[in-house]
Amino acid sequence: MAANSSGGMQDALLDNSFVSNDDLLSDWYIYETLEPSAPQDDMFPSIIPDCDPTISPRLYHICMAPISLAVLLGLSLLVKRRHLHRSCWNGIPGLLSPANFLEEEGNRGLVAAVFGILFSSLCVLVLDKDPLPLLAPSSQSTREYWKILALLYYPAFYYPLLACATVRHKLGYLLGCLLSWCHCAIHIWQKVDCPQSPKIYRYYSTLSDVPIILCLVLLSFWYPALLIRSFTTQEETWDNEVPGRGYYKKYLKAILSKRPGKKSSTKIEESLLSQVRMYLRSYTYTPEEGFRLPLKLLLSVSLALIAVYQVALLLLVAVIPTIQIVRAGMTKDVVVLLVQFGLVPSENPAVPGDMEKELSTVKHYLWSLEVCYICSLVLCCLLTCAMLLRTLAMHRTNLKALYQGAVLDVFYKAHILRPSRRAIVCWMSFAAFQTAFACLGLLIQQVIFFICSVAFTFLVVIPLQSGTNTYLFKVIQNMWPFWLTLVVAVIVQNLMAHYQFLEQLSLQKELTNRRALYIVTYLLFPINVLVGVLAGVWRMIISALYNAIHFCQLDISLLNRSVETFDPGYHTYCHYLKIEVSQSHPVMKAFCLLLLQPAKPQGTAGLRATNIEEGIQLMQPKKAPPSRSRFKKSRARWGLAYTLLNNPSLTACRKNALSDPMANGTQLSPPKP
Repeated sequence: MAANSSGGMQDALLDNSFVSNDDLLSDWYIYETLEPSAPQDDMFPSIIPDCDPTISPRLYHICMAPISLAVLLGLSLLVKRRHLHRSCWNGIPGLLSPANFLEEEGNRGLVAAVFGILFSSLCVLVLDKDPLPLLAPSSQSTREYWKILALLYYPAFYYPLLACATVRHKLGYLLGCLLSWCHCAIHIWQKVDCPQSPKIYRYYSTLSDVPIILCLVLLSFWYPALLIRSFTTQEETWDNEVPGRGYYKKYLKAILSKRPGKKSSTKIEESLLSQVRMYLRSYTYTPEEGFRLPLKLLLSVSLALIAVYQVALLLLVAVIPTIQIVRAGMTKDVVVLLVQFGLVPSENPAVPGDMEKELSTVKHYLWSLEVCYICSLVLCCLLTCAMLLRTLAMHRTNLKALYQGAVLDVFYKAHILRPSRRAIVCWMSFAAFQTAFACLGLLIQQVIFFICSVAFTFLVVIPLQSGTNTYLFKVIQNMWPFWLTLVVAVIVQNLMAHYQFLEQLSLQKELTNRRALYIVTYLLFPINVLVGVLAGVWRMIISALYNAIHFCQLDISLLNRSVETFDPGYHTYCHYLKIEVSQSHPVMKAFCLLLLQPAKPQGTAGLRATNIEEGIQLMQPKKAPPSRSRFKKSRARWGLAYTLLNNPSLTACRKNALSDPMANGTQLSPPKP
């Protein structure tokens, strides 16, 4: 009977021949079945012809690379002529410093813009067929070698955009203006000339170059502002200005001017709204007077935000157009297969000719899949940005604690804040690690949240809309005694623990009815095993979600405190903090600036600071009459000395300095045994 029915169904399918071979081929090749309202150019990036801009990428690099090299050599000769870095290579012109990463200077936005251009160029490089534009089109066998060479070429190509600001000279700013304007004009002209490309999606090339264009526009305005400032500021003051001098003074002033407020004896209970507000404020970074985040931290966060944009754009254009193509080209033949496999519900599965309702159902499923993907991607981007903003506040808290010497408030164990080989390597790679972790974190979040959203949509939302019962509701319906048993067991244990096994004494609680406690523990052991399985599943889900959400944060470890050194991200962050605190302590820098500040000559007996040692500067041949300004300076220096003496993080540095018998120009007495 079953054989006859199956044979009859096959005969019906063959006799009806609802689709011929030619029609089947034409239906599968959905170029012809697309609706007229859906333009083919939007669906198929492969039919977009290659566009050759007026200024090709190869011509652009061939022209700009020699110009950049000439600018770099000219600035190097200019620096040597201005007798800067005379001890470097015995006066031979060398490479200019791209940025003073351990100093606090005003060109932080300029440095972040150049790094953003470099990272966006590397993102485009990964998917390009010709990774090195200077050479001819590469073959498949040699393409990976050229990509490795391009990883070194692009940093050298954009090097002069940073070096022009490091020189701190009018000529450097002028060359920076010309370079940034040329780069910006060529990039904008290329995108206006060829806004579409056949790579991945028709507008992917243009959208991926948006961060590059925005950063170049920022440089095109920043360098003219620096050039104008160099003309309005006196040249002598401009040359002798120490980078970050103003910030160190502001930080020291903010530290010394703080007064501990009087704490009230009565504790005011905070409302729920204020607690929620404080919790939300912990995920935002508000500037604080007298404190400024280091350049490396701002650089890492800005690059991480650009990485989030690039990865989200790639995930969006690589999946959504494909789903739209499948939804637009869905035919009744595919619906028949889905119905036969049981993936699509059908009222009359034996009649394949009438599949209009099932076809609309499949298209609705694909539309729901598209909505789930977009919503999960938006949620992942928002969560990653929120974690990056929160990490700024955590960076500030950790740095302020280490500045004060509270090492155990930041690290699990006591650390000596000294530079080391490992710390230097971690400091160099910190910004790159933060960018890479942001990319990987976004990918992991997208996979997890997309699977969760699809499961919730197809197991809960769609069955509720259609009024049908799916596997989830059937499982819950068939296993309700099991779930009820677990819930009742948990409730009973909590009630008995509160009313039968716990006795409230005068000041403490004690166990009671121990025999009943032992009996209940033995009898409920099998049920607690099942409860433990559910708790283990919940623990796994929570751990996966927590680690996925906080994956981009390097200031916290995803491992236990005893093995947190095996976390490469947190390990890099800890060593990065050692370099920053030991080399860029604001109080230490302010102290050094006060020591190096030349004393003002007073009358004819004044002494010039450039001809006398630092220790002898404090010795005057004649006592000058005390003045109010002198008292203020002495008081400020004594306050600074008191602050340094109470800072344990500088103890090692002070001991090494004071062990010198000729420290500060005076002979120290030998230490007492």
